[in-house]
Amino acid sequence: MNVMKKLYQYALIYKKSFILALLMLAIAVSAELTGPFIAKTLIDNHILGIERSWVEVNASSKDAVQYQGHYYKRSDHLESGDAKGQEVRVLQVGRQFVFVHEAVQATGERTFTDGQLQIKSGNGELTTYAATKISVNELIGFYKPEMKGIFMLMGGYLALLVVACIFEYGRIYYLQTSANRVIQKMRMDVYNQIHRLPINYFDTLPAGKVVSRVTNDTEAVKDLFVNVLANFFSGTVYITGIFVALFLLDVRLAFVCLIIVPILILWIYVYRRFATQYNRIIRSKLSDINGLINESIQGMTVIRAFRRQKDTEQEFEEMNEQHYHYRTKMLNLNALTSHNLVNVLRSLALAVVIWYFGSRSFDIGGAISFGVIYAFVDYLGRMFQPIVGMVNQLAQLEQALVSAERVFELMDQPGTDVAEGTLDRYQGNVKFDDVSFAYKEEEYVLKNISFEAKQGQTVALVGHTGSGKSSILNVLFRFYDVQKGVITVDGINVQDIPKQLLRQHMAIVLQDPFLFTGTIASNVSLDDPSITREQVEKALRDVGAERILANLPKGFDEPVIEKGSTLSAGQRQLVSFARALAFNPAILILDEATANIDTETEAIIQSALDVVKKGRTTFIIAHRLSTIRSADQILVMHRGEIVEKGNHEELMQHKGRYYQMYQLQQGSSASGQEPAAPSVPSAKPSYVG
Repeated sequence: MNVMKKLYQYALIYKKSFILALLMLAIAVSAELTGPFIAKTLIDNHILGIERSWVEVNASSKDAVQYQGHYYKRSDHLESGDAKGQEVRVLQVGRQFVFVHEAVQATGERTFTDGQLQIKSGNGELTTYAATKISVNELIGFYKPEMKGIFMLMGGYLALLVVACIFEYGRIYYLQTSANRVIQKMRMDVYNQIHRLPINYFDTLPAGKVVSRVTNDTEAVKDLFVNVLANFFSGTVYITGIFVALFLLDVRLAFVCLIIVPILILWIYVYRRFATQYNRIIRSKLSDINGLINESIQGMTVIRAFRRQKDTEQEFEEMNEQHYHYRTKMLNLNALTSHNLVNVLRSLALAVVIWYFGSRSFDIGGAISFGVIYAFVDYLGRMFQPIVGMVNQLAQLEQALVSAERVFELMDQPGTDVAEGTLDRYQGNVKFDDVSFAYKEEEYVLKNISFEAKQGQTVALVGHTGSGKSSILNVLFRFYDVQKGVITVDGINVQDIPKQLLRQHMAIVLQDPFLFTGTIASNVSLDDPSITREQVEKALRDVGAERILANLPKGFDEPVIEKGSTLSAGQRQLVSFARALAFNPAILILDEATANIDTETEAIIQSALDVVKKGRTTFIIAHRLSTIRSADQILVMHRGEIVEKGNHEELMQHKGRYYQMYQLQQGSSASGQEPAAPSVPSAKPSYVG
């Protein structure tokens, strides 16, 4: 599973926005990186340019500077009509400027005393020139012709900053908007994938871990797009632009600075090698913690009833301690390899620049100008800003990649696409033909099951816990598929019908019905637009819910919180019955539907069952055998096999396993003696009615 490739494919969905953000970033970086070049021009051409040679011109020459009754103009500013006279120089010595009345060729260390300018070259040769100290006002006069160029460059620099700010805003907006859209799409895909997964996937994966992948892991992936990729994306473009500028300034030193790139790449590789291992454990421990919290909240009543608070706290503390342990390792790794390395690289780069430029002459005749030095140091300082940003995001990058791996692992699980369309309501003739099924390979919980339920019949399934009753309904609903045999509905193999369409005309009422957050009415219709309000109310009245729910303040619009915990077991069961009735199924499953309710509510539900079952094939799983006496067919299960079948009267006459179970429940053993335990059946059914 190539995580980066999958993330790239998600990014391609909104490639136009990402490309637009890239273009804006390139413009913003170009505008911002032009600043040091402008500063270099400002320093070399206008501020330090005063030390270039000056030529005496006539008074009418444009932008000529008057000094001691004569007019002078910089030689690089001369125009075709200017009369050229004697060459002079204006040089800086310490904090003062001097005027030299002749050309100056020597370069080196300068000193000025008693009207004499002395220049000592590198080989110790001393050259002396007659010079005059320039006052501040006179110096300003020499700078006046440069003010126009200075203001133009400053205005251009300010304009570039405005352009950079505008495009930087656009870059942030479009990049983060695109990233949020990617995560929105990813979350939707993960949620849809959960509905595509087979039921057995959730048998071994706690709900808290699934929730962690949908929420925590996708949130970490969001940080990857919004923060990490934004920093790496802009940092890469920024560093590339800086190296282009460095090569334009000085090729040899730019090549020396290039050594930073492989060092950075090597460091990222080493960092990721350790960080990936730690982050996998951290994300796994976080999922375990979420799973334990979810389980503890749902089982809080049991935990308190059996005084297991301390044990649960200890289990949580152990997980929390392990999570903290690897978090600490991750922090140590970050502390050792983040700012420390960047500071070392920065210091080395600046040391190279100082050594390189320190061996050169900084004066007007030197090979390197002050403007180049300023620009180089400025660019180096700017280059380490994105490096610091990238380094700071490495920890988040690893967390995001590990989280993305976990998300894609979930999304790569084989599932079944939700089928579109509708299926004509079938009659409800169900047939099991030599069906065998195992949750785990070769551990069959159903063995050679064969029976037929005709339209409108009621089939009851009875037997001890684990005998296979619920498994029959699981394979009928295709929550699981059988390994052997065939199940047909109206003569059609259920495996030839898409699962969603097969269940379109089926309904189930569970022993512990699940209600969603909303209202009683919305839990009946499940917000299906095809079920009207009138149908909802009729279904509730038909199952007798009106009498029991009438005392609620808002009646059928009474708010329901998660799992319907504010309602009694009987009220929840009635809502579940009404839900099944509202969807008008051809096949109805009642799985211990009256096991957890009081006698009064059971009487109401029993009277409603005749309404619910009318015209439908109904399967009932029941431990209370008195509730299934009117069933058309009773299947007695034992160890995954049908050992008896027939109606109530036939099975009672046979006096087999069903008879003994019924007598046990009726408490009819003579003289208070316990009835004999049922004998273990042979491999084949002992009775077929």
